Amino acid sequence: MKTILLSCALALTAPFALLQDAPAPDAPVVDAPAANAAPVTVIAVRHAEKGADDPRDPHLSEAGTARAAELARLLGHAGVTHVFTTQYNRTRDTVAPLADALELEVTPYDAFALAAFAEQLAALEPGSVAVVAGHSNTTPLLVELLGGTLSGVGTHRGQPALDEAEYDRAFVVTLATEHTAAKAVELRYGAAE
Repeated sequence: MKTILLSCALALTAPFALLQDAPAPDAPVVDAPAANAAPVTVIAVRHAEKGADDPRDPHLSEAGTARAAELARLLGHAGVTHVFTTQYNRTRDTVAPLADALELEVTPYDAFALAAFAEQLAALEPGSVAVVAGHSNTTPLLVELLGGTLSGVGTHRGQPALDEAEYDRAFVVTLATEHTAAKAVELRYGAAE
């Protein structure tokens, strides 16, 4: 009988014990600490296939235009908040369909100052998702500067570089936070070369 009464008493008081730790209904909401903030994600791609319209600053070829459309389809629902390109037509054309679909402004960056640009990306608001269009030699170097590791990438003049015929690789880098290391994963999109 004592056991039954004790069980009943515990059953009746347990919900009230839980309420003791619950905040009052009118208590202010406290934001989670910055350590729990979402990391910055950078999606780095090489420009799509270039055309033959200008030897110094070509636009995209027909295949490149199709790849740019595929990139927009792939990343259209990825939460992209920023789009960056070098000053060249081929990089701007590669991200134009995505930026247009998301109504985002395209911001230029200096491909010859990648270390400073990597710092700029790391300083984006937590949770930002940035797409960066670069070149065969700047894209893998940027991934490394952001703390990502690459596999299957060649070198050119001692720096990491994609093969001249590779246009289908996208590198997704989750930047390091106070509690996590940077991590890079690779995606392939559009027609394989």
